[in-house]
Amino acid sequence: MDLNEKETVSRECLGCICEAASGCNTTLGCTGDICGAFHITWGYWADAGKPTLPGVSNTDLNAYSSCANNVQCAGLIVEGYMKKYAKDCDNDGVINCNDYVRIHYLGASGCSGALESKYENAYNNCQQIFI
Repeated sequence: MDLNEKETVSRECLGCICEAASGCNTTLGCTGDICGAFHITWGYWADAGKPTLPGVSNTDLNAYSSCANNVQCAGLIVEGYMKKYAKDCDNDGVINCNDYVRIHYLGASGCSGALESKYENAYNNCQQIFI
């Protein structure tokens, strides 16, 4: 696979990003400007194309929080964000979950930086089991 080919964000990858972000705690709700098990901000949601729950307009005042707090809808947010910003953050020649977890946490422009050890350890532990 060359850099023109990107792995999709698999269910296992989404699960490990969720695990790293919050222990995949689906009861978190919103704290400050961060919502849900994936710890998604409004800007991240907007960059991902503003996905919503079925029947909800993306202009609805609760569109962002209701999607970010629903683990399936939040997965669509992460997928949309990765589709837009996917890049080879670790310079290994492929774009895969190792890159997606970095983009999720550090943003596309900073994804080659260091991950917080708690986040990285949670991701690595999950990856060893599921990916």
